[in-house]
Amino acid sequence: MSKNTRPAENGTPYTFYGKLPLKQAIPLGLQHVMAMFVGNLTPLIIVMGACGLTADAGFGDLRTALLQNAMTIAGIVTLVQLFSIGPCGGKVPIVMGTSSGFLGVFQSLAATLGTGVLTYGAIMGACVVGGIFEGVLGLFLKPLRRFFPAVVTGCVVMSIGLSLVPVGINYLCGGNGVNDYGSLYNIGLGLLVLVVILVLKHFTNPKSMLSTSSILIGILVGYIVAIIMTLTLPHTGVNADGVEYTYAWVVNFDQVKNASWFALPSFIGFGKLSDIHLSFDMQAILPIGIMFIVTAVETVGDISGCIEGGMGREATDSELSGGVVCDGLGSSLAAVFGVLPNTSFSQNVGLVTMTKVVNRMALTCGAIFLILCGLCPKIGACVSIMPQPVLGGAAVIMFASILVSGIQLVTRDPISTREITIISVALGLGYGLGSTAGATGHLPYYVQLIFGGSGIVPAAFAAILLNIILPKDKKKDEAA
Repeated sequence: MSKNTRPAENGTPYTFYGKLPLKQAIPLGLQHVMAMFVGNLTPLIIVMGACGLTADAGFGDLRTALLQNAMTIAGIVTLVQLFSIGPCGGKVPIVMGTSSGFLGVFQSLAATLGTGVLTYGAIMGACVVGGIFEGVLGLFLKPLRRFFPAVVTGCVVMSIGLSLVPVGINYLCGGNGVNDYGSLYNIGLGLLVLVVILVLKHFTNPKSMLSTSSILIGILVGYIVAIIMTLTLPHTGVNADGVEYTYAWVVNFDQVKNASWFALPSFIGFGKLSDIHLSFDMQAILPIGIMFIVTAVETVGDISGCIEGGMGREATDSELSGGVVCDGLGSSLAAVFGVLPNTSFSQNVGLVTMTKVVNRMALTCGAIFLILCGLCPKIGACVSIMPQPVLGGAAVIMFASILVSGIQLVTRDPISTREITIISVALGLGYGLGSTAGATGHLPYYVQLIFGGSGIVPAAFAAILLNIILPKDKKKDEAA
């Protein structure tokens, strides 16, 4: 058993097993929650809007209940991933949350099937089926492992990192659709967070809490500064059309004030979710099923990057298989509670890679905090109103560290001309086509569905295909 995974009575932040004092575990877990909280809720808000489930349309209580469930389910599925139940869960330091990878499919289905609770129910029904399908795929992942050597998983991890770096910059500048995008205040607030993280990480004792909790402290410092700015500076500006808008860095406490102290989660067909009923429509099941294959590939990349970046080794068959099974069955469970698929969160892979904190107890504290946020909406509201530039300051370095993990994977062994070709084509052609808007616009719908968007899937497909086709280096094989 690896040094990093051997059970021990007392652990450190850098070992998966072993107990940590709560004064260490809680802040280390909270920084994981801070890193993924907004990203966990945003996809659900977008899909509810696409389906017409808006507060103006009378779905205010439903929206609140679904967002509450998103936090609770993310915490529960993370615990399963950390501890495993039978074959479900890889016992890996992965945080689970609502996937944004399905957004294109969901929005397309809303446009095709129409808006309303019936369409949302069809999406949830398809997610139940698709999640079970991915779970079964995960059980048979071991014989497929030979298609994922280090050069392939490294390409997938690098693609994930490349796709997230623009997201981090987008957060830093204020987020999508804001009028003050890229303003001095937004960028300055994000850079403050980044500087605090760098100072604590590299100018304090590497084993101290100041260093290991640098992400959390940086975010909290940025949050406090944003609150001070909100209390002392003007909140609004006027755009070119003469319309008044609120700055992206402003902290709005109305959501906290209106949130309740305690609320139990509801599941589809009952309570606050009684308007939604599961339905099974092949128009929804087929495209969503394809996306579950796609997300299985991404999960393999996330787990590989997390284990490589956090533990300095390759992921085992059982870790990959259990992780994908949890990805699938966790998504089916999420759909029963009206929540979008729950998959491994690449944001938190970046956090593990940067801090090397992989302790299960620390991540457990984060998962429990997510569940508490679901049960106590007021706590969740306090986190959800954090301005995006604050998160952006931490996201820039976390997301880029995923890219570095991919580089470490492909360079773990000496690379020959064959590996260089695979990497070059996968990132150049595969990722380039997938991440360039409109590049696949004239191709068939299902080809666009699979290969359009982030570029992760076409890069993975190119790497897998070339790894099969290209002849292996005989000298390298003989040396091995």
